[in-house]
Amino acid sequence: MKFFYNVLAASLATIIAGQAHAAVSAAEAAKLGAELTLIGAEKAGNADGSIPAYEGGLTTPPASYKPGESMRPDPFAGEKPVLVIDGKNVEQYKDQLTAVTAELARRHPSFRLEVYPTHRSASIPQGVLDNTLKNATTATAVEGGNAIENALPGTPFPIPQSGAEAMWNHLLRYQGVNLATKYDNWFVDSSGRPSLATTGDAWINYAVYGDLSKPMQAKDTYYQIKLMYTGPARRAGEAIMLRDAVNPLTQPRRAWQYLPGVRRVKLAPSLAYDTPNPGSAGAATYDDAFVFIGALDRYDWKLVGKQEMFVPYNAYRVTYEADTAKLLTPNHMESSSVRWEKHRVWVVEATLKEGARHIYHKRRFYLDEDTWVALASDQYDARGQLYRGSFSFLSQSYDQQVPDASPYINYDLIGGGYSVTGLTGPYGGIKYVKAVSNAQWSPDSLAGAGIR
Repeated sequence: MKFFYNVLAASLATIIAGQAHAAVSAAEAAKLGAELTLIGAEKAGNADGSIPAYEGGLTTPPASYKPGESMRPDPFAGEKPVLVIDGKNVEQYKDQLTAVTAELARRHPSFRLEVYPTHRSASIPQGVLDNTLKNATTATAVEGGNAIENALPGTPFPIPQSGAEAMWNHLLRYQGVNLATKYDNWFVDSSGRPSLATTGDAWINYAVYGDLSKPMQAKDTYYQIKLMYTGPARRAGEAIMLRDAVNPLTQPRRAWQYLPGVRRVKLAPSLAYDTPNPGSAGAATYDDAFVFIGALDRYDWKLVGKQEMFVPYNAYRVTYEADTAKLLTPNHMESSSVRWEKHRVWVVEATLKEGARHIYHKRRFYLDEDTWVALASDQYDARGQLYRGSFSFLSQSYDQQVPDASPYINYDLIGGGYSVTGLTGPYGGIKYVKAVSNAQWSPDSLAGAGIR
């Protein structure tokens, strides 16, 4: 009998071990800080020099920046494009473009990529990097990759072994601790007509980064957002709050909604996965936010590898544009407003699990090696047809040591329109603030006047 229990215990241990992705060895982790940065990027430049070596990122504001301001001047404003890619030469560069980028160039003569010199501007606080180094040999992905354990606030898997680990790096990337800003979301339909989808006040809290010494626990909230809509008139007074936890199977997304006509706060469990997001006029799903957010459990995730790609980067002209009408041209965002650079990205492919439901059957994500921000994505429907695609607009908040990718765009290649989310330029840009009270993060606060 004792032998039976020993065999049973060994079998259970094997099963449990099979559900977790082990951390890397100490020898592998030793690459961090040597040939790799502490976040896991290659320090060296590429073979032809078009991607430079990493030298610590952008930590000194330009002379035009006024200390304490939330509007950040473009430190590279005087540069000129070194390459232009459009429909005439897109086939020459298609292997370095996302599928959606190439398709937009083929469809629209006015769409072009103005490619600038590459700047590896990302800079992250040392405490976060120190935690990332520790995570390399302790953090594990569990529950089939859908959750993590034994990780401190920081990048959990700087040397990822799976697609799920790479996506957790994106979800848990450092974005500061507390943000509060006003923003606009716009939708441009297939005829080229722009319409305001949402104006709102947003408060975002990356809760686990409030105490870098505290290991993340399964039920800990790593991200929460509160949105109070002020426009257009048909949406004024609405509010939502979302919370995501470190283990979304143990603690699924919690969401609440306030509608003036109902006059009470209600649980809103549907504000996840592929539910159309009214904040984008329904042109994107809830898990399209920031290119991807939410639980991983409906997909199988494959780490395809690393690739050199042309992607939007150092996008100060989008993030801080006060006159957003300049950006909203028919068919695509105004081409000269988007700065493209060549960077190395991790490519992750997601395939819908058998029996799972989502409007996207396959998705491909492109994660920046220096920040783990998802810079772009391609989405395919059940027929295998290219359906939608997203891009985030990354810029370094050089006064805060924060890589910010708050604005993002979703293109619908079937419907013909696009939505732009998180344009803060008209309202003073990205603002980092002190923590607000716990009472202001209670669901009941949605029915009040908001945070002051």
